Amino acid sequence: MSQPNKEVPISIDKQHYKTPNPTSGAALYVLGSVPVGYDLWLTNPGPGDDTLVKNDATSIAVKEGSHFYTAKSTLNPGAE
Repeated sequence: MSQPNKEVPISIDKQHYKTPNPTSGAALYVLGSVPVGYDLWLTNPGPGDDTLVKNDATSIAVKEGSHFYTAKSTLNPGAE
């Protein structure tokens, strides 16, 4: 079991970082330099949808090896 505020290794867009546990969505956006117009997602293993990470002060418990990725906030299929 993780100790509070212990730094754990995570990845954002395949780049490796360390972050305190727990952390906030806003801190993860800064850590991963998420560009404006993009959202941050937590990959959930197995079936089911990935989890949208909100860019705010909500506390997030991260696990060692958690994988995050960025995606455009609005997708427009068919647009170039």
